[in-house]
Amino acid sequence: MWKPAWLEALNTQKFFVACSFHEHAKKNEKNICCLDCCTSICPHCVAAHRVHRLLQVRRYVYHDVVRLEDLEKLIDCSSVQSYTINSSKVVFLKKRPQNRQFKGSGNICTSCDRSLQEPYFHCSLDCKVEYILRQKKNLSAYLRPCKTLQLGPDFFIPHDADDDTTHSTLVDVDEPMGSSDSENLSAPCTNFVRKKRSGPYICARSANRVSDEDMATNMSRRKGVPHRSPLC
Repeated sequence: MWKPAWLEALNTQKFFVACSFHEHAKKNEKNICCLDCCTSICPHCVAAHRVHRLLQVRRYVYHDVVRLEDLEKLIDCSSVQSYTINSSKVVFLKKRPQNRQFKGSGNICTSCDRSLQEPYFHCSLDCKVEYILRQKKNLSAYLRPCKTLQLGPDFFIPHDADDDTTHSTLVDVDEPMGSSDSENLSAPCTNFVRKKRSGPYICARSANRVSDEDMATNMSRRKGVPHRSPLC
């Protein structure tokens, strides 16, 4: 009934929970399994496990899945039903019991009675491992030698915990917008209106100087209302 330690870690470790070593950092969900340390780690921990075998764990409908291409380097996954998610074939790590009784044609999982498509007999890696240990008592014939296993090129590894912090960016306007006559420019404004992630921040400058008398006249005048002559 021997089982390799990394396989036991895939079945028992909790993924997609906050990393206790980087609890104040962003993107600190533990979605990687270090096969050499037999523990789950977050992207911020990758630097300390750079030379180890790393396996990315993904999430699908609240269940943990692993790319079939990566898992096949470690263990024979034949007869385990795979699913295509985002153009990649994945397999579930743990069993997913089916609530309703299966009615119809097709195969049934050897461990959890889940309905499967032909020619599959196991709905997850855990179901196959359990079946082999129950029938043959030994997994050696199904394990594959794998000395190196690195994360895919699409995996994002943050270099700094504050990489996602929103930094304010102020763009200075070298040339005024509107009239080019420098005498008609008003003084630069000192209050900036900041908009989050909406593009450059520009200090708007009025093109023409408006006198107080003209401004009062414009505010009191209503469009479309005729001016009446004073009563005598």
